[in-house]
Amino acid sequence: MPDTNPRGDMTIGALSRATGCNIETIRYYERIGVLARPPRTSGGRRAYGGDAVRHLRFVRRGRELGFSLDEVRALAALAEGGGHCGEVRALTLRHLAEVKAKIRDLRRLAATLGATAELCRGGKAPKCPILDILA
Repeated sequence: MPDTNPRGDMTIGALSRATGCNIETIRYYERIGVLARPPRTSGGRRAYGGDAVRHLRFVRRGRELGFSLDEVRALAALAEGGGHCGEVRALTLRHLAEVKAKIRDLRRLAATLGATAELCRGGKAPKCPILDILA
């Protein structure tokens, strides 16, 4: 992808629009080191370049796939040439195992809620089987 703004004169609002990422999220990512702090203009405004757009899109996509911020940091470091594809694969497979475990838990939860809801006949709350199970 070509550098969309190599000069580094993009404001935080423009970066937000270019990536679909909330301005407060961008500031948060800077504070915690997920996104590099940009240089500032003489007026004190942040001045982002195309590298920030690419990096923030990478972070956003990683988050959409459910990777934690620490995992996104690790993936970004690997993407910048600090590792091997096998490391990316291993991290992804660990994440996939976590996702599959969550799916199993959610299926069990759905079955429990469905069975519990079936016990309810819509009577008075003090005699509610759902409330009894919760108690």
